[in-house]
Amino acid sequence: MERLKEGTLLWEPTKDRIENSNLNHYMNWLKKEKNLSFDSYDKLWDWSVTDVEDFWESLWGYFDIQSETPYHSVLSERKMPGAKWFEGATINYTEHIFRNRDLEKTAIIHTSEVRPGLHEVSWGKLYQDTAAVQQTLKQLGVEKGDRVVSYSANNYETIVAFLATASLGAIWSSASPDFGTQSVIDRFKQINPKVMFTIDGYGYGGKKFNRLQTVKDIQSELSSLEATIVIPYLDADADFSDLKNPTTWEKATQSTENVALTYEHVEFNDPLWILFSSGTTGKPKPIVHSQGGILIEHFKAISFHCDLDENERFFWFTTTGWMMWNFLVGGLLTGTTIILYDGNPAYPSTDTLWKLAEDTKMTVFGTSASYITACMKDGLVPKDKFDLSALKNISSTGSPLPPEGFQWCYDNVKDDLWIASVSGGTDVCTAFVIGAPTLPVYAGELQCRGLGAKVESFDELGEAHINQVGELVLTEPFPSMPIFFWNDENGVRLYESYFDLYDGIWSHGDYIKVTDRGTCIIYGRSDATINRGGIRIGTAEIYRAVDKIPEIEDSLIVDIPSPSGDSVTPLFVVLKEGYELTDDLKTEIKKHIREYCSPRHVPTEIYAAPDLPKTLNGKKLEVPVKKILMGQPVDRVVNKGSLGNQRSLEYFMDFAEKL
Repeated sequence: MERLKEGTLLWEPTKDRIENSNLNHYMNWLKKEKNLSFDSYDKLWDWSVTDVEDFWESLWGYFDIQSETPYHSVLSERKMPGAKWFEGATINYTEHIFRNRDLEKTAIIHTSEVRPGLHEVSWGKLYQDTAAVQQTLKQLGVEKGDRVVSYSANNYETIVAFLATASLGAIWSSASPDFGTQSVIDRFKQINPKVMFTIDGYGYGGKKFNRLQTVKDIQSELSSLEATIVIPYLDADADFSDLKNPTTWEKATQSTENVALTYEHVEFNDPLWILFSSGTTGKPKPIVHSQGGILIEHFKAISFHCDLDENERFFWFTTTGWMMWNFLVGGLLTGTTIILYDGNPAYPSTDTLWKLAEDTKMTVFGTSASYITACMKDGLVPKDKFDLSALKNISSTGSPLPPEGFQWCYDNVKDDLWIASVSGGTDVCTAFVIGAPTLPVYAGELQCRGLGAKVESFDELGEAHINQVGELVLTEPFPSMPIFFWNDENGVRLYESYFDLYDGIWSHGDYIKVTDRGTCIIYGRSDATINRGGIRIGTAEIYRAVDKIPEIEDSLIVDIPSPSGDSVTPLFVVLKEGYELTDDLKTEIKKHIREYCSPRHVPTEIYAAPDLPKTLNGKKLEVPVKKILMGQPVDRVVNKGSLGNQRSLEYFMDFAEKL
């Protein structure tokens, strides 16, 4: 495909599309109810990040947030960290999922490699099962503030488990079943869960992976765990007897007729769930988000920026280990039908998800840049094979979508298509550089900064710039920022994670350019996180896997953005004396990483390096090596005087020249 110039205008919404959008409806509501009139998205955004309290209070009214008690103030103070939102309000996330629903309509469509075919679940069935599982959790002693964890697939049962947990004011956390044993232990052991939901295994790429032994190994490290709710997934007759106090899913969903859900109303700033960072500098950070912060942010993002309502069908390819699963569940807040797929998106062929789009009459197709580029490489033309007449939007995240990826969608999927490349993160469980149905689409650019998200591009001195690449920062508080990290005494770890670079300002760890027309371009991570297909993992987890191989003395891995929209992840290993990097050893390294971390984070190539650059106190220089391999001058990215082994840089300088 011919290289497309970044910033080329590709699509503009029709007048009818603009007028019928949820965003336009909100602007009309502001005019009628608040006497506020805006004639452009840019002016609306500017108001939302300037009159911060007025904007978020308007959403409380517009979305009719239900609270048992009134709030005292919208925002305690414009302070980061430490901002408190809607203090005094007491709410429940699950209550907002089920209010005013037509119980006969479809809430969820799910399918998987293990359970082929489309399975539709009504709102009535979802409510009934959630109420039953809530009763089971109550019988197991789960109360407000208890942690409930899930080691399960992207299936219907996991949605029910989460909604039941949240209804009780308990705190949810999940890991995908393709995560290795130690990766899950490193996460769950930090939060002392009381109950665990689990499956017996999963299917991926036509293969089945039994995980019962893995579950046993995980549970052996969780001394706080009292009970397990087990979901037969691979095998209806799976033996769960060795797990801690097992209850079958069948038993957990049995209930007497007309059992009603009850809702534990919690403080707006009380925890909803714990998501985990990638663990770049050690064990993954347990990021705690509030019930209210997530509720109001997801209402806003899903209604205005995804343009979803009860007539839409919303899909995102994700696992339960990625924040996009949580975001997808948020689609239920607007009455939208959400679509779940569990398995390999390229099995049995790359067009599997396009067939799913046809079969489900999908309106919003959420995916990753790497999937779109894979479709490009395979020469797919979905519009020639599938009826995609219902499709309105393709949203992409995980890594920047290259201009050619945008063009491919218009040429091969549909010419009247709103494409939204979006960027956010686990840290806020949303996208704050995002799409809008009322704005044009430019190749390679993200349409806008999200309402209420004061995203700016900062230079080294903390000055904001337009049309200049810099650090992505948020300069005003945002409701779905973490309320704290679990076990983070005095908030030290939280502060060091986001506010150490610019005091009192959120630094996200991405490179961004904000253009003079309000669009944005993301240039990848400015830190050492490994991001493959949107699934982030820390280098520390890779190293723990590689360290188990006796022939390896040391290792270093970096994630280098690629023009294809994916990334290249070379692993550099220092071998112990007397060993060579043979093909068999490479295979062994990849096997360890696949099993210990995940299949998505196997390096693209492995190289033998004579030594690794480290600081005087022994810290590996991952970010400087990444910048060197991206072509930046050595003297600008590292102070050689801080190295204990300066000559180690020569190998990477030579390697960069070869690249």
